[in-house]
Amino acid sequence: MQNKIRYIFLMLIDAVLINLAVYLTLLLRFEAQIPPQYITNFIAIIPVITSITLFFLIGLKIYSRIWQYASIGEMLAILRAVSYSMAVIVLLIYLIPLPHLPRSVYIGSWMMINAFIGASRISWRLWIGLNSRAESEKHKKILIVGAGDAGAMLAREIHNNPRLNLKAIGFVDDDFSKQKMILGGVPVLGSSKKIPELVKEQEIEEIIIAMPSVSGDTIREIVDICKQTKARVKILPGIYQSTSSLIANVRDVQMEDLLRREPVKTDLTQIAGSISDKTVLVSGAGGSIGSELCRQIMQFHPRKLILLDCCENNLFDIEMELTAANSGVQIYPELVDVRNRDKLEKVFRLHCPEVIFHAAAFKHVPMMERHPEEAINNNVLGTRNIAQMADRYGSQSFIFISTDKAVNPTSVMGASKRIAELIIKDINRGSRTSFAAVRFGNVLGSRGSVIPTFIKQIEKGGPLTVTDPEMKRYFMTIPEAVQLVIQAGAMATGGEIFVLDMGKPVKIDDLARDLIKLSGHEPDKDIAISYTGIRPGEKLFEELFTGQEEMAATRNERIFISKKELDVNYAGINDSIATIVNKAQSDRKEIMKIILNLVPEYQGAAAIHEETTTTGDIIYLNKREKISH
Repeated sequence: MQNKIRYIFLMLIDAVLINLAVYLTLLLRFEAQIPPQYITNFIAIIPVITSITLFFLIGLKIYSRIWQYASIGEMLAILRAVSYSMAVIVLLIYLIPLPHLPRSVYIGSWMMINAFIGASRISWRLWIGLNSRAESEKHKKILIVGAGDAGAMLAREIHNNPRLNLKAIGFVDDDFSKQKMILGGVPVLGSSKKIPELVKEQEIEEIIIAMPSVSGDTIREIVDICKQTKARVKILPGIYQSTSSLIANVRDVQMEDLLRREPVKTDLTQIAGSISDKTVLVSGAGGSIGSELCRQIMQFHPRKLILLDCCENNLFDIEMELTAANSGVQIYPELVDVRNRDKLEKVFRLHCPEVIFHAAAFKHVPMMERHPEEAINNNVLGTRNIAQMADRYGSQSFIFISTDKAVNPTSVMGASKRIAELIIKDINRGSRTSFAAVRFGNVLGSRGSVIPTFIKQIEKGGPLTVTDPEMKRYFMTIPEAVQLVIQAGAMATGGEIFVLDMGKPVKIDDLARDLIKLSGHEPDKDIAISYTGIRPGEKLFEELFTGQEEMAATRNERIFISKKELDVNYAGINDSIATIVNKAQSDRKEIMKIILNLVPEYQGAAAIHEETTTTGDIIYLNKREKISH
């Protein structure tokens, strides 16, 4: 009802403006001395002009627009409606013997009607804006870093939406050509180096970094400058949700912003061809990598998505999340442990998955050093179980999620992943299924990663525990890693080990200090950093491929492939796994012997020696002995 009243009210206003515009044009044409015949003609034809103009204004939905946010688009719509109506009016006058006015009056009326109706809408927007701002006692003062497209859109939204209670005081940008210019009514006040000065002078309360395409190094520099002020620092991330509100995507600066890299380029056609309308199974579906795999796979519309996980809570959470998306994809949660061969076979018999992403694994390095039998059971035997089911039930492709810790492993976890790589390469030799592995390093935000640990330590006031000041790791975000995993899966033909480009390695010590700064504290002053020493199974630097592998580029510049492995005899390794089945529950020394047999390059803390000493749950041995099959 309210909309109907508004609709009629605007039509009445426009009818008055149309009449007024034509009459004023007539006055101007005759210098305020209108001949009587044209007065008569005006009275006779004005209902026609008004009706036709209103007809086109209705037809182009002028009255359905929200004029509080009127912009150039609304003005163009009015221009089209008035132009169409005036063309029809002139045509009717010449085709039908209607009373007419001088030709110049029609041209002048076209200009006047556009001006009057347009001005009425703009004045309405200005009136609403002024009243809304007057109602607010105080606006939070914002400084926007980056006078580009994102910054301009952000400033426009802040200006157009007074309810945000924000005011863009200015931009800063290091592009000299933009400085001292005005963008959308907001001045560019200088370079990023002036941020501390501007915050103090203008009493800035919040700084928003609106540069979604710059590198992590640039973000790091800007954040360091901003931290010299008391203003809160926020960021428009590199990848943000496509909502109607840009400001809704602005959030606090996070670690992934400081490590930002070039966006992943994917071949959507190739990926869609490998997943669309197929039955896809993801093991470890409730984990960090597995759940993101599920989210991204859903975008390519598989016929069915099988969620396989042994943790009921994780499985429930991802099922609820994907079901709420209402994508039309059939979702089947299966509470199954990959170590349970019989139940795993029931799942394959029921669903016959065509594409499999195997992400289920134990990944915590120190924990697996304490419990090597669990690493073998889950990472080795579990992988063998699901890979053999894929082969038996004729799956098209099987992608195994591996790790950089599988390269020259110094940990039980890394060694178990290396054995799993060799298992799938062996099965691939005689299978119709294409088996491949994708190897990458640490991902930000995954469970058990260093970032959540540091955050908890910061919340407690420190100290942050770093094993060694020189320890370095490769990092990438979970969405980035998963995009590349799916792309590699689409490339796989069988037997490959794909290696993701992890960028430059990052010092864990630098990571800890950055997190302390992001939390608003100063390292070594507010929060201490404690060096605890390298833990069993860890090494200072991770590697992405072995010296026996020949790496080559693929069509995707962020994905490399192991062309072949020289002098590595992985053929028949599955026969050797039969020994593991019998030994997996025996004493740890026997388990370590089996690992060393299968992975000769293994250099773990618990390597096989003649004499053993035990510290806690970790076995340390003194002299390596030669093991034969």
